[in-house]
Amino acid sequence: MVVTVADLLKKIKFDVIYSSETALKKEITTSDVTRPGLEMTGYLEYYTPERIQLFGMKEWSYAHNVIGDNRYDLLKNIVTEETPAIIIARGLSIPDEMIHVAKKRDTVLLQSSEPTSRLNGAITSFLDEKLAIRTTVHGVLMDIFGVGVLIQGSSGIGKSETGLELIKRGHRLVADDRVDVYQKDEFTLMGEPAEILRHLIELRGVGIIDVMSLFGAGAVMDYAQIDLTVNLENYEKSNTYDRLGNGETTVMFSDVAVPQIKIPVTTGRNVSVIIEAAVMNFRAKNMGFDATKMFEDRLSALIERNS
Repeated sequence: MVVTVADLLKKIKFDVIYSSETALKKEITTSDVTRPGLEMTGYLEYYTPERIQLFGMKEWSYAHNVIGDNRYDLLKNIVTEETPAIIIARGLSIPDEMIHVAKKRDTVLLQSSEPTSRLNGAITSFLDEKLAIRTTVHGVLMDIFGVGVLIQGSSGIGKSETGLELIKRGHRLVADDRVDVYQKDEFTLMGEPAEILRHLIELRGVGIIDVMSLFGAGAVMDYAQIDLTVNLENYEKSNTYDRLGNGETTVMFSDVAVPQIKIPVTTGRNVSVIIEAAVMNFRAKNMGFDATKMFEDRLSALIERNS
């Protein structure tokens, strides 16, 4: 995914000191942010100019109090045509030499009143999310009781119809048919719709409907964490299904393992209600209330009494 300096400005509030049309279109290719410490002393052996350059109190103090007359020449070496942006944190004043360098290199110069560490974290978090590798999976992503549920299954099994029923029951649609999945961090998996399908759902025999127009803004979300996957499959008598709920399985997306529940679909089963119950049970287990363990404890106690 291409991320530009203009995209960063839409997400995080800055005061723009210098910009141009071409500078705003510069691509940001890494989520790493450099606070030029050693670089300020002239050591550029492992310098990475393609990163955003962030100046906090330490860097600002060194530039003001130590460098002196050589400030322009040093900043000219740090800021190159590859540098997407220079950011000054804490509302610190900006040296004239830095403005001249930004204009010379056609690099956006920004100022923020936020503390340096907080600003660094916000920028990195935004870029990590936007630059993450995305994979496309087939399914319907819903927010059910605050749990991100990815509903999957073979074509025509009723995923979109189940999603519509869940929307009518007060839950929220994130994506239908195509879900773009990316890993936010080591433990977190996120999903979002393709832009062309945002807020839309396809129903065979009806066509495409706009969920936001029909059910309101409260019926949709732009993205959600994927906490649970539900796999719908045609009921087969020969198959063995988990009846106690102690057969835990997971599926891998990127490097994140996500719990999976398999639900057999057959005439007369209200799949949306079953998914709601499965999600509530999933939340209860995460809170330490395990109905399966309670049943097994009661069964063990009953066997012990009768023996």
